[in-house]
Amino acid sequence: MANEHVHEFTDGNFQSEVLDSDIPVLVDFWAEWCQPCRLLAPTIDQVADSFQGKVKVGKVNIDNNQQTSIDYKVSAIPTVLIFKGGEVQQKFVGMTSKGDLESALQKIMG
Repeated sequence: MANEHVHEFTDGNFQSEVLDSDIPVLVDFWAEWCQPCRLLAPTIDQVADSFQGKVKVGKVNIDNNQQTSIDYKVSAIPTVLIFKGGEVQQKFVGMTSKGDLESALQKIMG
């Protein structure tokens, strides 16, 4: 991952990085072979830059972290989940616009 503001979430760190986070967390479930995921990546990077310090943004590679994908019933990718207080607040499946993601984050942040 090229963007320093985009974290790598794994089965091993999901609890501490996402569920226990004191700020909202945007999680992009993706895979190397997924073309729509690659197309969404620049949008995720832009959101990470825009919300730096206010929202934690990261990615879960579903091939390497299957348990987390199963736990959150990710059946299609890209899937973006937004967490606050350890709970899913919003779910996007498929290509999602920067505006939709930013709007959802603004609403969750209050």
